Amino acid sequence: MPIVAQSTETTDWVSRFADEVIEESERRAPGKPVVVASGLSPSGPIHLGNLREVMTPHLVADEIRRRGYQVRHLISWDDYDRYRKVPAGVPGVDKTWAEHIGKPLTSVPAPKGSSYPNWAEHFKAAMIQSLAELGVEFDGISQTEQYTSGVYREQILHAMKHRGDIDAILAQYRTKKAPAKKQQQKPVDEAELEAAEGSGAAAEDDGSSGSAGYFPYKPYCGNCEKDLTTVTSYDDDSTELTYSCTSCGFSETVRLNEFNRGKLVWKVDWPMRWAYEGVIFEPSGVDHSSPGSSFQVGGQIVGIFGGKQPIGPMYAFVGISGMAKMSSSKGGVPTPADALQIMEPQLLRWLYARRRPNQSFKVAFDQEIQRLYDEWDRLEAKVADGTALPADVAAHSRAVRTASGELPRTPRPLPYRTLASVADITARHEDQALRILSDLDPANPLASLDEARPRYDKAEAWINTHVPADQRTIVRDEPDTELLKSLDEQGRESLRLLLDGLAGNWSLDGLTHLVYGVPKVQAGFSADATPKELPPEIKTSQRSFFALLYQLLVSRDTGPRLPTLLLAVGQERVRHLLGA
Repeated sequence: MPIVAQSTETTDWVSRFADEVIEESERRAPGKPVVVASGLSPSGPIHLGNLREVMTPHLVADEIRRRGYQVRHLISWDDYDRYRKVPAGVPGVDKTWAEHIGKPLTSVPAPKGSSYPNWAEHFKAAMIQSLAELGVEFDGISQTEQYTSGVYREQILHAMKHRGDIDAILAQYRTKKAPAKKQQQKPVDEAELEAAEGSGAAAEDDGSSGSAGYFPYKPYCGNCEKDLTTVTSYDDDSTELTYSCTSCGFSETVRLNEFNRGKLVWKVDWPMRWAYEGVIFEPSGVDHSSPGSSFQVGGQIVGIFGGKQPIGPMYAFVGISGMAKMSSSKGGVPTPADALQIMEPQLLRWLYARRRPNQSFKVAFDQEIQRLYDEWDRLEAKVADGTALPADVAAHSRAVRTASGELPRTPRPLPYRTLASVADITARHEDQALRILSDLDPANPLASLDEARPRYDKAEAWINTHVPADQRTIVRDEPDTELLKSLDEQGRESLRLLLDGLAGNWSLDGLTHLVYGVPKVQAGFSADATPKELPPEIKTSQRSFFALLYQLLVSRDTGPRLPTLLLAVGQERVRHLLGA
């Protein structure tokens, strides 16, 4: 039996939306499964901005499932959309793909070397795999299959019959386009619209508006397969439709009640599907707040099909550390698969769960990922000891488990920055990595590197794919004799104190205490003295000491955390490089 909706006073944004969606679903379709929806266009790599189109309804659907309700999360694959442009930076694709512009995505060849039958299936596959890793349950709907099998035939005939009503609604907005000056101040390319609206059809026209009048339906040409067609006549009684193709000159007359090679234009197609599927909740990008956007117009057109507009929060853009908001028209835009190569699914889920849909955020592919992991580990500790805030507990719960159970996790989640440093230094030598990681906690050493997986593999992948070569750590083979000879007595004494303490402090905590303690001892304080007990100059001395050690070990002023670096280098080699 469904559980009573939670109070919204202390709950998170997901719970608040779940309350609204359950209430609305009971009002519209009592006793039926709650329907939430997403739309994705496999027009190219499906990036992390598009993922918000899925994660927002997924999190709400999962909360509703936790309360005991039946839920359907539909993902409409807009694979019957037209191929609009050749995306930049896609391996195996060259300028010859331009000849396919105007065809359905499922009629465009896959990139060279792909094992998939067409363009759409190639790009769907990576997203489906990523969603499985993220624990996202969904019902996938191919719009190619829906249209070509005649599922929407009655809806198409209905739209054609009411084309005058649809045209009147669209006409209200055709005269309300944003002024040219405003567009010049903030240009938005087609791909950003695609990311915002969740469909590759964002740049489509409103319909066929030839001499025969307005029609909300576009046939794909029977000769060249392109949608560069114009309806020249249509008879409502017989459903006879004649069209001509401006690309190849082909024309034909068909009966629309038997014809399955075309689709409703996007601003009509989307609200038709809301009504057909009974969608209660579907988010949309921030561009839908503008006059004439698909979501706003759809809210009026959906009534023609006897449906209602879904509850739909506007979601903000997702960025990448060091980059502007994402646009799939540019090559190399990170996808969920790229993110999952360097971070565990729990962390990626958490990034989408902890921010309200209207809040933008960034996914880190640079050094920021280490800070994010530190923050995540602190949250895990607070949740474990009961000190986390309720909203943080909720976001954590949504990150680590779904209604179906917990996501697989790393048995021994060692600090990501430590794992990255070890992977950096050991350069794929797993026996060395295990030795170093076992030394982190000698009282409870790792029995196998598998205990630190998959987090270790993610950190290693980050080091190997996102850290520039000039920032990688290369330990010296021989001592820097010139630097060692140039040291004054204080410098030589600091090295002696470190070397004398190595054996007795050979663990992560021990070496941390040692390297921070040497400058304290040299200044006449106890190695255990707290920052409050020390003069400000001690911090300067510590920085100088650390820079000296980095220079002697890796010929740089900075590097991985020194305790980790020392463990990685090993006692014998450390003594050799420090002039023992």
